[in-house]
Amino acid sequence: MAESFTTTNRFFDNKYYPRGFSRHGDFTIKEAQILERFGYAFNELDIGKREPVTEEEKQFVAVCRGERAPATEAERVWAKYVTRIKRPKRFHTLSGGKPQMDSVEDYSDSDD
Repeated sequence: MAESFTTTNRFFDNKYYPRGFSRHGDFTIKEAQILERFGYAFNELDIGKREPVTEEEKQFVAVCRGERAPATEAERVWAKYVTRIKRPKRFHTLSGGKPQMDSVEDYSDSDD
């Protein structure tokens, strides 16, 4: 991984992790360090802003596209991060039941 994912920028996600990855509790200290150190390169490869150079980066892009399952630690950490930020928000009601859908009625003007 020394030659792959090279970047001089630290990765931060102020929208979902404003206090940092390690303080939020979703990631271990090691995972948070990997995200901060290599996350900028991971993100650029994932969105297609950067072309993969090494074989490891090519495999990483294949994981991002869903062509293969994550195998390396970097791939697993990025997959975990992406699923955490893209998960749907839970909907809670005061009654504890499921939300009700209003039925759509036909109010067309017809001469009956």
